[in-house]
Amino acid sequence: MIMKKRILVDLSATILHHGHIRLLKKASKFGEVWVALTSDKEIKKIKGYKPELNFNQRKEILESIKFVNKVIKSKWLIDEKFLKKNKIFKLVHGNDNSNSIDKQRLIIFNRTKGISSTTIRKRSRKILRKINK
Repeated sequence: MIMKKRILVDLSATILHHGHIRLLKKASKFGEVWVALTSDKEIKKIKGYKPELNFNQRKEILESIKFVNKVIKSKWLIDEKFLKKNKIFKLVHGNDNSNSIDKQRLIIFNRTKGISSTTIRKRSRKILRKINK
């Protein structure tokens, strides 16, 4: 049996959207997709809020996506040690990448325009404020 190369996509996926799905689909063309899912503690530390869905809920959703082979817990940033430990061939990321790994191990795609979890979160808050007036 031929083993597919492991391709890592690191996500927080606090609010899953079509940009995430597009990135996972593109990543699947390069090998077996593993998602490095940011822990709740790291999201709180870096972003300053508790995610709407906890780690296990976000993991369950991601595991149900046909492009995802495995979901593993990760810190906010991915490093070479993490890639080696998990036998990862390449990291796929949007063009906002801030992981400090060898450029030869990166596959960068443009982010999907007009969408992010932050955008959705802000839009939702605005709607809720209008409703609660």
